[in-house]
Amino acid sequence: MTASIAEIEAMGLEELRSFWARHYGAPLGLRSVPILKMLIAWRIQVAAFGGLDPEARKSLRRKGQAKAEGLNLGVGAKLTRTWQGRRVEVIVEADGFRWDDKHYKSLSAVASAIAGSRWNGPRFFGLRDQ
Repeated sequence: MTASIAEIEAMGLEELRSFWARHYGAPLGLRSVPILKMLIAWRIQVAAFGGLDPEARKSLRRKGQAKAEGLNLGVGAKLTRTWQGRRVEVIVEADGFRWDDKHYKSLSAVASAIAGSRWNGPRFFGLRDQ
């Protein structure tokens, strides 16, 4: 495989998906061009220099499964925002989030339910830079 960083950087979504399918198998369903570029760059780097060393792999396994973003705010924390003229309040629970008397496993699931379309929950509630 002879793809340079500049060639990958210049690719659009369909070109990236095609590149992935040609070199790594089934095309990914991702729609994020920056993430696809990073994944391809990672694969090229692994092919050239090797992947994570054993110590790094061990460290990642010790950390366990990632928790839903926003849970680190603490149980009982309230996230508020005004959406289409109505005030929305979400409560952080030990195992997810509560809005409108319903439990959600992720903040993105709450944001999507509120907005009626896919949303990144932390961004929707202002926990990330725009």
